[in-house]
Amino acid sequence: MNYDIFNGDADGIIALLQLRLANPVESELVTGVKRDIQLLEKVTVRSGDSLTVLDISMEKNRHALQAALEVGATVYYADHHRYGVIPQHQNLQAHIDLDANTCTALIIDQLLEGQFHLWAITAAFGDNLIAKADKLAEQAGLSKDQAEQLNELGTLINYNGYGSKTQDLHFHPADLYLALLKYANPFDVIADVDSPFYPLKSAYRQDMDKALAVESCHRSANLSVFELPDSAWARRISGVYGNDLANQDPDSAHGVLTDNNDGSYTVSLRAPLNNKQGAGDICSQFDTGGGRAAAAGINALAKADLNRLIKTVEEFYT
Repeated sequence: MNYDIFNGDADGIIALLQLRLANPVESELVTGVKRDIQLLEKVTVRSGDSLTVLDISMEKNRHALQAALEVGATVYYADHHRYGVIPQHQNLQAHIDLDANTCTALIIDQLLEGQFHLWAITAAFGDNLIAKADKLAEQAGLSKDQAEQLNELGTLINYNGYGSKTQDLHFHPADLYLALLKYANPFDVIADVDSPFYPLKSAYRQDMDKALAVESCHRSANLSVFELPDSAWARRISGVYGNDLANQDPDSAHGVLTDNNDGSYTVSLRAPLNNKQGAGDICSQFDTGGGRAAAAGINALAKADLNRLIKTVEEFYT
């Protein structure tokens, strides 16, 4: 049995998209909302199974990964998040790069020698690697307008991945992946009026307008924090809103809190774009927290711990 196990955001979807455009394989898709990262636990692995795992932290899936290897499965693993200890096993092929200016789709792009390079650029935009993506777009000979189109598409695919459950999303990530698999070129998605691009574009604008009306609840030279309500639109927009804030003020960290209506917040933390470090380490200090250097989150931060989080972030970036 073949399993394709991937993060439901732009990076995870487009990483798999490139692999399967290059090498079509009949497989069972295992994915979920962006924060649903312990995906290996959802698979009952048997000897001889083949697992392709993309854009989810090896550290968070270590036990399930080890168990899969021990029963005789082969695992192809590509990621750019914290990995802990990489198991030394003949059935594991690992491609891990923690560089703050890369993402899983760019790792796959290198391994495929640029076969679907425009898709990789789209993923970099979606993962908010704007400077990197702009440079790659320029090197690829794209016009400014073409680069902006890929930026918008990547952002919309990423936007679709945020929510506390798949019912919050406009498309289940597996369905969005399958819909995009029809297009070898991302510009073909934009050209097709029946593609997912257009409903996502309309929904994104509505959700972002609501977010932009929210005032900050904490602001300093080092950090701005915004609190969004317990609602589906807030859960959908939280991550890309954090990216938007980071792009507007690249010298400051930004936190977006979404009320979980249970005495906790879901947190999206963005390191300053001009100092892309520390976000994953900060969030990992809290239960249910993790991520990478430039962007991280906490699934359930007790409201009583908010001041501790703010103090930790302020001290780190002072």
